[in-house]
Amino acid sequence: MQISVVIPLLNEEESLNELHYWISETLDSNGFSYEIIFVDDGSTDGSWEVISTLSRKRNNIKAIRFNRNFGKSQALHAGFKAAEGDVIITMDADLQDNPEEIPELYKMIAEQNYDLVSGWKKKRYDSVIAKNLPSKLFNAAARKTSGLKLHDFNCGLKAYKNEVIKTVDVYGEMHRYIPVLAKNAGFSNIGEKVVQHQARKYGETKFGMERFLNGFLDLLTIWFLGSFGKRPMHLFGALGVVMFIVGFGFAAYLGIDKLFLNKAGRLITQRPQFYISLVSMLIGIQLFIAGFIGELILRTKREKQRYHIKETL
Repeated sequence: MQISVVIPLLNEEESLNELHYWISETLDSNGFSYEIIFVDDGSTDGSWEVISTLSRKRNNIKAIRFNRNFGKSQALHAGFKAAEGDVIITMDADLQDNPEEIPELYKMIAEQNYDLVSGWKKKRYDSVIAKNLPSKLFNAAARKTSGLKLHDFNCGLKAYKNEVIKTVDVYGEMHRYIPVLAKNAGFSNIGEKVVQHQARKYGETKFGMERFLNGFLDLLTIWFLGSFGKRPMHLFGALGVVMFIVGFGFAAYLGIDKLFLNKAGRLITQRPQFYISLVSMLIGIQLFIAGFIGELILRTKREKQRYHIKETL
């Protein structure tokens, strides 16, 4: 099979029939063998009924239904697990991603040998204040931190080699940073393609302003895990050494000053350097302990189920 199209969704019943027709028409006209995987992330409208009807009509549709809303990353994880195509395409269900981009994205993976191609919505039809400006700031920070020169990390329209999605673990709210996760996993041939952005036709966006704050926090997590996730002692141990040396330095200064230079001076406990020394050494010891605990967790952690599937088709 050439293509798997993975579509996470939440309360998009109005757009699903049109989206399915658009994808099928595009891929059929180009002669692709493909499957469409809908992942219903706990919709409370009639989305699952629409998907069920479509799956009875077409045998190339897979459908996964969560028993509640677990988030887009978990939906992508489930879709990736079910995907069998050589190239996996992800797109949103709100008709803002154009399925006619899929053939070119497929060629970039299959013929130009990219590991991952990320869409770039160069011209957007979203609110400038609520979405466009925060998105630009968010993407600039992501480029600076990750080293990836992508313009639009959060674009839902992306293409992947099968081995990429089977290797990368998408969890929490890390769907924004799949290119960074792929890079950290050793997939360095990452490209970008300008894609057409459509104005939302039905309903309202499911994401509020809090996603940008969460995005920056996730970016810090990605940076930490990419740099020190497999060796936490290297970070906490280094910081612990620095803090302990600072504290020990102040303690040595106070001892030498009291014993040899200024014997009749103030008591050591009356000097601020004493408390700086004490606190610094305590913090240094705590950082060492944090590093040891991190190493122990790495060696004892177990994979936990992050979502519960209610039904599949």
